[in-house]
Amino acid sequence: MLSLPRLRLLREVHRGGSLAAAARSLDYTPSAVSQQLKVLERETGTSLLEPVGRGVRLTPAALGLVAHTEQILAQLEAAEAELATAQDTVRGVLHVAAFQSAVLAVAPAALDALARDHPDLEVAITQREVEGAFEGLLAQDFDLIISEEYPVRPDPRRAGVDPVELLRDPLHLALPRTGPWAGPLRSLAELAEAPWAMDPADTSTGAWSRAVCRQAGFEPRVRVETLNPLLQVDLVRSGHAVAFIPALLGPRHLAGVRSVGLPGAPFRLLSTQVRSGRTRHPAVVACRAAFAEAVGQMSAAAPEWTLD
Repeated sequence: MLSLPRLRLLREVHRGGSLAAAARSLDYTPSAVSQQLKVLERETGTSLLEPVGRGVRLTPAALGLVAHTEQILAQLEAAEAELATAQDTVRGVLHVAAFQSAVLAVAPAALDALARDHPDLEVAITQREVEGAFEGLLAQDFDLIISEEYPVRPDPRRAGVDPVELLRDPLHLALPRTGPWAGPLRSLAELAEAPWAMDPADTSTGAWSRAVCRQAGFEPRVRVETLNPLLQVDLVRSGHAVAFIPALLGPRHLAGVRSVGLPGAPFRLLSTQVRSGRTRHPAVVACRAAFAEAVGQMSAAAPEWTLD
């Protein structure tokens, strides 16, 4: 009988594109991955990898095994979900990954709801940017993640993953209350010479922010590049930058800055994502309901005015 752990190793080589990526994903050494795949080749009696330059690629036979492995893993998770549904209480450990603003704004109320309704369920939250969270979800390190999708970079739909919309989060301009960039403004173009705080250009947030400025006719002067939204807000509050911010942060985190609406009312789409086999697992259902309740209770920051 074929070994499921070795089949999963082969799947990770396919998903990550290399032995090294599979080793990182599953906490193996590359040599251990190679040795286990050689054992799998002996078990199957066929070649599974072929050299390509300095790397390897899967043979057609290996790709067929990966397809079966995906089905097997999904069926096993569906079986676990069915067994858990038969229990009287929701219990166990649920591993969740989310980016910083979601952790700040949504996680506390969601944890309160879960503690109230499902005290036997333990939720472990890890802060991860979206791509890293998806990697962990597909590698089965996380059971549920929160993703974000921006207008200029639609999120690709991933096979074997079930998304549920959580929130359409308005995107605003944050201005200091004093100084040369305090406003009011008529258009975004008036900030062509302003210093900006932005996410890195290779992120969805950073790509969207730069695209908005370019559509307004200028290239932003990025004074500080950071993934930390609270640092961006603090730079605005102290008068050292302007920034685009999500309304999700709420009045508490945005105190001391001016929130300005943008033309066209852009928003980012937040979703909860789980592997398809775990969609009906009681812990997943409970966690999704708690996040939805937290969003319903949330007080978002309203813009003081909107640019033309």
